[in-house]
Amino acid sequence: MKNKDLAFWIFLTPVILSLGIVVVIPLLLGVFYSFTDWNGLSFNNYIGLDHYTRLFQDNRFLSSLWFTIRFSIVTVVILNVLGLGLALLVTQSLKSSNYLRTIFFMPNLIGGLILGFIWQFIFIGVFSDLGDMLGIPGLDGWLSTTTTGFWGLVILTSWQLAGYIMIIYIAYLQNIPGELVEAAKVDGANAYQRFRNITFPLIAPAFTVSMFLTLSTSFKIYDQNLSLTNGGPFNSTEMVAMNIVYTAFSSNEMAYGQAKAVIFFIFVAMIAVTQVYYNKKREVDL
Repeated sequence: MKNKDLAFWIFLTPVILSLGIVVVIPLLLGVFYSFTDWNGLSFNNYIGLDHYTRLFQDNRFLSSLWFTIRFSIVTVVILNVLGLGLALLVTQSLKSSNYLRTIFFMPNLIGGLILGFIWQFIFIGVFSDLGDMLGIPGLDGWLSTTTTGFWGLVILTSWQLAGYIMIIYIAYLQNIPGELVEAAKVDGANAYQRFRNITFPLIAPAFTVSMFLTLSTSFKIYDQNLSLTNGGPFNSTEMVAMNIVYTAFSSNEMAYGQAKAVIFFIFVAMIAVTQVYYNKKREVDL
């Protein structure tokens, strides 16, 4: 850093200032406000850890946290399996591979709110009609229960983000030296053996990046949750982000909502850092 010239710092300064103004300062202010009775405009008293003590006794918050954890675990597994599978498909010698990449990636370009309303129509309207046509009662009333609402959110999120994760795996798959694969073929290794002993170890960095992105995204989902289920039925599909927004803006408890946000930030950061640490140990250098 000491050897960088003036031009480096001139170009870097706007980024540092923007990061500080948009991320660092609001984060520090939010932590401070969580220890007060802040109402969104001002605060009168410093109340210490009262909000933090209260949130660990808040059954609605704990329920939304547990729902978010379960959702994130399932979504991370499905997204990485789908992303890797699609990447392996479109990196084959197919004439339509470029078109397939575009098609698979397109859902990621659609906003979460719009996607939620689209899939709400599919789950409620289309599924109901299919259930009547095929005589399958289980398709009627989709999203009306906690279980179907859970899987509805998983399907929506997986459909939206699988193409994005696919792009990450494609980048690493294309960097695998072709001579390694050819040598394995000459030695008689079948497709599974080549994938297990060559491809999989060499794309370990892709797992680190993809798992970090899918974990952080799954935990922070709000707009899809809002438009698809709105937390229903009876707040049983309410995720933590929606619970925080409800606390801060609907219940007008800004400081309490900020305390929830701080705990949520620490929780997600710990999981993400732990995941990156252990995945980094499995990476193989080319």
